Amino acid sequence: MGEDWGNAQLEYDTDQASNASLDGNGNLVITARRESYRGRQFTSARLKTAGKRTFQFGRIEARMKLPRGRGMWPAFWMLGADFPTTAWPAAGEIDFMENRGQEPSTVHGSLHGPGYSGGNARTRSRTLSNARLDNSFHVCAVEWTADRIEHYIDGERYFTTTRADLPGPWVFDKPFFILLNLAVGGTFVGAPDDITTFPQQLVVDWVRVYEAVP
Repeated sequence: MGEDWGNAQLEYDTDQASNASLDGNGNLVITARRESYRGRQFTSARLKTAGKRTFQFGRIEARMKLPRGRGMWPAFWMLGADFPTTAWPAAGEIDFMENRGQEPSTVHGSLHGPGYSGGNARTRSRTLSNARLDNSFHVCAVEWTADRIEHYIDGERYFTTTRADLPGPWVFDKPFFILLNLAVGGTFVGAPDDITTFPQQLVVDWVRVYEAVP
């Protein structure tokens, strides 16, 4: 549970079933709600595998349907398993998918590390043609090796990063853990406006990890 996460997010992330639960149809649903909770006006949830399972190299993907509206910030990502003992961004961050709810056809993929983090992250976006991320399911994926990370949307590679592409050290040769969350507001998306309706949902059909065989 928590709030803000250093990004000026407006929600309080809870462990309530009303914010994260299965929908009876095999989907995980993270729900952002407009409600007063511990001094915040919105609630949502952040799920992570830290302390349960870490991963190193392979293909990691999720089939998801995203929320919509300004101020919605869904994310599917990883942090180095040594976080928070190793501070961010030195621990490393791999963003498989981020989306601004006001841009329903655009997916963003990024890498953060020492010398390339926050607004200076190694990042790229892809805008789908004649498709939206909020009204149908799409597959976001990363293929990760010891010296290369490739981002995919619906099987199409749109972003490749190698060691030589980074202005700082490569910190992606160790275990990482997975996170899924739906933020409300924050530096990346801004606050919801009068058009944004609640509740909003990040619907996850599945997350799959294909680990590389040594």
